[in-house]
Amino acid sequence: MAAGDLRITDTVVIPARELRERFSRSSGPGGQGVNTADSRVELSFDVRASAALPDWLRQRALDRLSGRLVDGVLTIAASEHRAQLANRAAARQRLAELLRDAVAPPAAPRRPTRPSRAAKERRISDKKRRAQTKRLRRGDDD
Repeated sequence: MAAGDLRITDTVVIPARELRERFSRSSGPGGQGVNTADSRVELSFDVRASAALPDWLRQRALDRLSGRLVDGVLTIAASEHRAQLANRAAARQRLAELLRDAVAPPAAPRRPTRPSRAAKERRISDKKRRAQTKRLRRGDDD
């Protein structure tokens, strides 16, 4: 893994050459430098054209990120820090988390289970006890 590469999982690493950074002026805090420093960072990664992702992982990522992609490109904007370097790190971290979630294997399907006989009996006896309590509270003279 070369400097600047982005590690997603143990086996998936995005090379720095596949990441595009764009800088612009950020709104918010910054003092006198707010009008001159390009501290906002937009980090873009072309999921569709990436050679770093195997075909099956790329398809999974495209499916799961479909709402966030524009022409197959995922873009993350970071402007929460005053320093450009901190925003670059934040954008890279968010991109890694997003891709990690997107390429994660699907959850195992739920196996339906049935309550045991003892659990059913406990539930019924609790219901009877509760009904008895309410019946005694009523105090109706029938």
